[in-house]
Amino acid sequence: MVSEENHPHLLYVAWAFPPARNAGMYRALATANAFVRDGWKVTVLTATEDTYERLTGSDPETVKSIDPRITVVRIPFDPERGDTNIGSWSRLRVFSSLLWNASRWLVSLAQFPELAYGSWRKPLEEAAERINAAFPVDLVIGTANPNVDFAPANYLNRRYGTPFVIDHRDAWHLNVYSGKRVGERWHRSNRLERSLLARCTEAWFVNEPIKRWHGSEYPHAANKFQVVANGYDTSFVGDTDTVHPKNAPLVFGYLGTIYGPIPLREALEGWAQARALVPQLVDARLVFRGRLGHFAEADQEAANLLKSFESENVSYGGPVSKTQVSATYQDFDAVLLVISKSKYVTSGKVFEYASTGLPIAALHDPVTAATAILEGYPSVHPAVEVSAEAFAEAIGAAAIAAANSTPQSRDAARTWAAHLERDAQLSPRIAALREVIESGRK
Repeated sequence: MVSEENHPHLLYVAWAFPPARNAGMYRALATANAFVRDGWKVTVLTATEDTYERLTGSDPETVKSIDPRITVVRIPFDPERGDTNIGSWSRLRVFSSLLWNASRWLVSLAQFPELAYGSWRKPLEEAAERINAAFPVDLVIGTANPNVDFAPANYLNRRYGTPFVIDHRDAWHLNVYSGKRVGERWHRSNRLERSLLARCTEAWFVNEPIKRWHGSEYPHAANKFQVVANGYDTSFVGDTDTVHPKNAPLVFGYLGTIYGPIPLREALEGWAQARALVPQLVDARLVFRGRLGHFAEADQEAANLLKSFESENVSYGGPVSKTQVSATYQDFDAVLLVISKSKYVTSGKVFEYASTGLPIAALHDPVTAATAILEGYPSVHPAVEVSAEAFAEAIGAAAIAAANSTPQSRDAARTWAAHLERDAQLSPRIAALREVIESGRK
């Protein structure tokens, strides 16, 4: 039964929500804001702010982007993890951190079939029960990863019949980099996912290849599967109209997480080769902005690699608050899209890059799912393969385009990219779910 006339109650469960600094936070923030703008009562169930400080780092400014109409319920996540106060440690942890971690993981797995996150299932379910008791929930959306975010949906559905949506930002049993299945079909986690997909109202995937894989693995639920692409957020990208003076050295930029699977070395070597071949790049600079790795502690290997190319006018400028993304793009004349090889990987930054109207040097294998996203973009310069030589050619082409860029060419590229805006992906699904909820009360 709908809780209040024209205001159905959505419980949105997301481990990563502002001020989290990881990529999944942006999808969660945009989804919750979009539902509340559509007139839903939205409650977000997420982790406490100190969780991100301890484990992944935080971006406090993003909290200001949460629509004030949203109720945010924060519960502790694994408060012992990341605790550096040895005085508070148990004897087992002092004796052997390895044994301590192993025992915790076993207990966690007993509660939910997911390493490191399973212990959060019971606190999530208890919080969902309290939220539902205070104001009946009409729909639950859990967004992963971690997959324990699906636990409240599973709980409320089994106990009260509450409809729910599974939002897969990546995938639970598909390794999106290797394309291989994770775990056997008889494993507990796979059985749980099969059950969730059988009972959910919809399941969302970020691109068509991931949706097709799940359709072949779970044909009994394939008619519920929808593609909800990541898109870009106009509230963060903003105005990027600046065109640098013709005689000023070009500035290439990379904005995003810098981590292991991306072809970073090939991109840097390609940059060095391009500078030696293309006149427009002689005095050009390449600036990397973003996190070094996915955790609070920086990826030292990536940091050392970037530093080794400083003589090639390469610099690392540190992380960027989401609230400063627009200002950061203002400093770039072109961008490097450096992402991993996989037909299942789209990357969130491809949408944001397109929204700027800047020339894009697409430094990834053509098989990668981002290739399809940029088909038709007026100034994309793709590499034909993953190699320094191919990357150098793409960078050189982007440099020539950047040197000849005009306000008109930038505007044309942004106009093309308008269909990639995140609300364009979310609106059809929000409308469909509202119809499901409203039809259920007739």
